[in-house]
Amino acid sequence: QVQLVESGGGLVQSGGSLRLSCKISGFISDDYVIGWFRQAPGKEREGLACVWRGDGRTRLGDSVKGRFSISRDNAKNMAFLQADDVRVEDSAVYYCAVMRITPWLSLKHTDYEDWGHGTQVTVAS
Repeated sequence: QVQLVESGGGLVQSGGSLRLSCKISGFISDDYVIGWFRQAPGKEREGLACVWRGDGRTRLGDSVKGRFSISRDNAKNMAFLQADDVRVEDSAVYYCAVMRITPWLSLKHTDYEDWGHGTQVTVAS
């Protein structure tokens, strides 16, 4: 069973920064993609960033380019989302997910098989 646990969410002021973490366990392959997504009330789940565990290649969504970045620490089986210059519209539940079957750098949430429970991020003006 693959398990993902997000942490690092909370209340942050507009213009501030935060770093979300995703701990992955129960996983045996070295070749998969880790993605970060968010969902605000009444909105579709949005793909923000993804990283290939093996070679570290990344892809960022247009809405967060220049402000967010993704990284991973293979030794700790963790992935991170660094969010800078956050805005009120960044408020959402943030999820990490893993794509194991024919992985590729996708930002489509339907391509990912395993999900964490999410962590709430609220940006105050």
